Amino acid sequence: MNKPTVLYIIRHGKTMFNTIGRTQGWSDTPLTKEGEQVIQYLGQGLKTIDFKEAYSSDSGRAMQTARIILQQHEHGSEIPYATDSRIREWCFGSLDGGYDGELWGVVPRILAFKNYEDMMTNRISYKDLADAIIAADTADWAEPYEKIRERVWNGFEDIAHRTEKNGGGNVMIVSHGLTISFLLSLIDNTLPMQIGLENGSVTKLIYENGTFTIDTVNDTHYIEEGKKQAS
Repeated sequence: MNKPTVLYIIRHGKTMFNTIGRTQGWSDTPLTKEGEQVIQYLGQGLKTIDFKEAYSSDSGRAMQTARIILQQHEHGSEIPYATDSRIREWCFGSLDGGYDGELWGVVPRILAFKNYEDMMTNRISYKDLADAIIAADTADWAEPYEKIRERVWNGFEDIAHRTEKNGGGNVMIVSHGLTISFLLSLIDNTLPMQIGLENGSVTKLIYENGTFTIDTVNDTHYIEEGKKQAS
């Protein structure tokens, strides 16, 4: 009998750019010492979960996060691990690597809002956000909404479908804040934009017969469990 297919989707640990308030996107910086410590706690909290497979995006910060978690896991060396470029963060084009204030200063103005708070209060769509990023991008690198939607959905759905087909089980996936939030909106379009997912938080999805169900979002209790074990 098949087991349920459960995706444990983790936002990578805190990085240098996260710390100094720069937009990462497809640019990359390593985890800070604090970021590594939190992910070590997370790994301790997850170390007894029976993971069938593990994945991360191909960004260095996601791979570093996955490695730390697997090093803490009691069977980490036996869990197959692979990277998937489809589950990487959104590309912010010429805004990649700039300060967050630049991105969240220009995007609201393009969408005719006074500021970031005004924009978020009015609950813009992810398509609005993608279109505004393209409008602000002077390098012509940012991805159109349809391309982001296709790659993100196909990336996660392929992993889930393959796991279900092979008997189900738990899968660990390390991805990125906006990408995870966007995936949730594709499952349930009534959800607000959740850009503020915590580094190291776990968002759990259940997959059955081609359909995702959201179980938990932005769960940090595994980190707290790991802290207790370490003290």
